[in-house]
Amino acid sequence: MAEREVTTIMSREFLLLDEGCPMRDAIARLLAAAQPLACICGEAGELLGVLTPKDCFRSALNASYYQQWSDTVGNHMSRSVVTLQADIDIIAAAEVFQEKPYRAYPVTEGTALVGVLTRENLLRAFLELG
Repeated sequence: MAEREVTTIMSREFLLLDEGCPMRDAIARLLAAAQPLACICGEAGELLGVLTPKDCFRSALNASYYQQWSDTVGNHMSRSVVTLQADIDIIAAAEVFQEKPYRAYPVTEGTALVGVLTRENLLRAFLELG
């Protein structure tokens, strides 16, 4: 089981947002996609950051207070992102999930985003494997 890489179980379809996306639109898309995070990439496909529901609260509270939405994803996304490399095996990935509170990790090959690994992806793989 340890030889199985995360690329065999990760999600290859994930929410991508632009840094200039208005926060109201980003939150609506994040909720509609039912994803734990949205990825923000540069023109070359490199990961610039992620937007999680937690990242959205400041903007949402501000909108509630002022009765209008403002700002963009680029001002609220997390730029310091912990990623998993595509060649990591599922055992090592599960250990990362145990150590950190994140619900999902972007998976990269070098600096290029190739997928997203969630807790659910890993648990499903462990059930399937035995």
